[in-house]
Amino acid sequence: MALAKAPTPNPSTAPINQKLTADDKIGLYRQMVRIRRFEQVSLQHYQAGRMGGFLHLYIGQESVAVGCVSLMGENDHIITAYRDHGHALAVGMTMDECMAELFGKATGCSKGKGGSMHYFAPEKNYWGGHGIVAGQTPLGLGLAYGLKYRGLKGAALCFLGDGAVNQGAFHESLNLAALWDLPVIYVIENNGYSMGTSQARSSAFDECLAKRAEGYGMAWDHFLGEDLYEVRARVQQAMERAHEESKPSILEIATYRWEGHSVADANKLKYRTKEEVERFQREHDPIQVWKAKLISEGIATEDQLKKIDREAQAEAEASAEFAKASPYPEPESIFDDVYWEVDNKTEAGQTGRHFFND
Repeated sequence: MALAKAPTPNPSTAPINQKLTADDKIGLYRQMVRIRRFEQVSLQHYQAGRMGGFLHLYIGQESVAVGCVSLMGENDHIITAYRDHGHALAVGMTMDECMAELFGKATGCSKGKGGSMHYFAPEKNYWGGHGIVAGQTPLGLGLAYGLKYRGLKGAALCFLGDGAVNQGAFHESLNLAALWDLPVIYVIENNGYSMGTSQARSSAFDECLAKRAEGYGMAWDHFLGEDLYEVRARVQQAMERAHEESKPSILEIATYRWEGHSVADANKLKYRTKEEVERFQREHDPIQVWKAKLISEGIATEDQLKKIDREAQAEAEASAEFAKASPYPEPESIFDDVYWEVDNKTEAGQTGRHFFND
């Protein structure tokens, strides 16, 4: 697998990046490191048998979630697939609630009922991870429809993997997004492999997957995802299109996952070589790319960044202790949280009808 499409000339000078302060840039580094350490600690406990279900790790892709979320405003929303930990931490969910969810504990963000693939924080405009491949794509469309219906200037960022682009629900969503001019941005995080199948063996495409947008008269872009400056500059263009024109976009961001499709992926070094994985770790680690920029720009020293790393490691380890000490949900609670409207006794829950302007 090779990364395609060269980066734009000096994306650091893009207006959206010129607005970043030194503290902002260090904060972006801290977010990426926190995601990396959270994932590594969760992997340790999964392998120790303390978690059930699946575990889809985001290691190697941190710059995509952090870069995109850093652009979100009050009326921007986000929804993603099952590899959802990075997006959750990027929007401000705590390590404690996220780790407890992995342990299946009542203190988890989904009260221990969702696990790795089903983080949610509606109060942060984060509409969750979804386990059904491409199942989140029509829901992202619905978020965009709700924004337009209410007359709000916002965008729905809908993340999916390269393996989801061939699902019918995704194409139905693209059709309606273009037909109705909805402010949805479909972000394909292309890490090269649909589970264990390379993109070349699973998808028919001309140049890149995002180019399929042309069949719907939709704007598209395709770029590397390892540099935060690049991610922010290119995603901002789609955000402006959504905000100012209420137009959809498809963005394909080339990235790479270090681990298997999930921790249960025993063949992660059979469908790709050890040399390939090590090359991406060595040459395309988004954390190291950003670290080098912070040091070269004189924003932070090696020692300052190491301190941030140690703090993230300590936070992740503490979240695991919190999760271990937390109680499991009571069996009776299985009947709660099935339908929000019913639980909260709203009019919609009693009548079966829901209106966007309620």
